[in-house]
Amino acid sequence: MSMTAEQRQALLVTLIQQHLLGELTQGQMLKRLRKDVLGFSQTRYAELVGVSRRTLTDIEQDKGSQVQSIIDKVFKPLGMKSGLTPVHPHVAKHVMNTHSPTVDEP
Repeated sequence: MSMTAEQRQALLVTLIQQHLLGELTQGQMLKRLRKDVLGFSQTRYAELVGVSRRTLTDIEQDKGSQVQSIIDKVFKPLGMKSGLTPVHPHVAKHVMNTHSPTVDEP
C-alpha cells in the first residue's frame, strides 16, 4: 500500500505522540516508520543509513546501548533525531496541547 504525503505525515505525528506518552518505544517507532512509511527491509534500511543489520535489529528491539550518533544516524532519513522526552505522560500531554507563542522578530 502506498501512502500519500499527508498520510505519512499523519502517521509520523501519531507515532511521535505515542512515543512522548510512553506508549511506543524508540525502537518500535523506528520499526513502524521504516516499514510503514518507507517500506524498507531491515537490510535495505541498514545499508541506506550505514549501520549493520544487527545494529538496526538491536535498536528496533530496544536492546543494547547505542551511542547518540548511531541513533541520530538511523533516524535522520526520517527527518528526526533523538532528543529529550518527558518521563511523565502528563507532562507530554501538556506539551502537546500547548502552542508556542509567536515571537516578533526585530
